[in-house]
Amino acid sequence: MANEAKATASGLAYLRIGEVAERIGVTERTLRFYEEKGLLKPPTRMEGGFRLYSDDDVRRVERIKDLQKLLGFSLAEIKEMVEAEEVKMRLRAGYRPESGLREKRGAVLRAIEVTERQCALIRQKADALAQMQAHLEERLVTFNGWLSDIDAALGACKAAGKKSKAGSGSR
Repeated sequence: MANEAKATASGLAYLRIGEVAERIGVTERTLRFYEEKGLLKPPTRMEGGFRLYSDDDVRRVERIKDLQKLLGFSLAEIKEMVEAEEVKMRLRAGYRPESGLREKRGAVLRAIEVTERQCALIRQKADALAQMQAHLEERLVTFNGWLSDIDAALGACKAAGKKSKAGSGSR
């Protein structure tokens, strides 16, 4: 079994599940799970039932990983984000200069709608992160205050120790 992409009759290159998993850094089980949860469309299959993934499938899994890692999105949120991107891609692909103004307007309104949903999801995450950051920064102010108090007390003890040593030496 070669580790090279398989070519189909249509001339497009496809990768087997193990090749995709290795390339992206996920397990084969993760890819199957994404498929079960609707994050990935069921892939093309070879005669023996082996899953074959296209470049678009690979890019989608990479996007899922980015959303998980960078934004801490749940799989449901990732699915919504990725599906919104697909809606916009379909709108772009279907956009025709010769279309009527009402049709163009409808497509643009739909693109605005899905993009606003994406922004809302990101805004929620950003707000939660900002709240967490503010809380941690408050804690840092408290901790730095405690550290200053401790350092001042240590300085006072050190100064008092020098005075008592100086006093005890003069007897």
